[in-house]
Amino acid sequence: MSENGGNSLARPLDLLNSAKGKMVLIELKNGHSITGKLVAFDVHINVTLENAEEKKDNDTMRKLGNVFVRGDTIILVSPTV
Repeated sequence: MSENGGNSLARPLDLLNSAKGKMVLIELKNGHSITGKLVAFDVHINVTLENAEEKKDNDTMRKLGNVFVRGDTIILVSPTV
């Protein structure tokens, strides 16, 4: 049994690693939300997304394509359903 009670997501970056290649929702400090396929991230939570879209109230505001988002602007990263 692992020291985290069997949970394979022991560290915060483990969640991001398990979400690589999958769709994620990112909420930013300025109130904007972006969805896209998580391509890469680093220890500063800088992330690269493919097929990114800016969202507001679950509606697509604009398609962004490939984007880099600075980690210091992010307040939440969540795998989407």
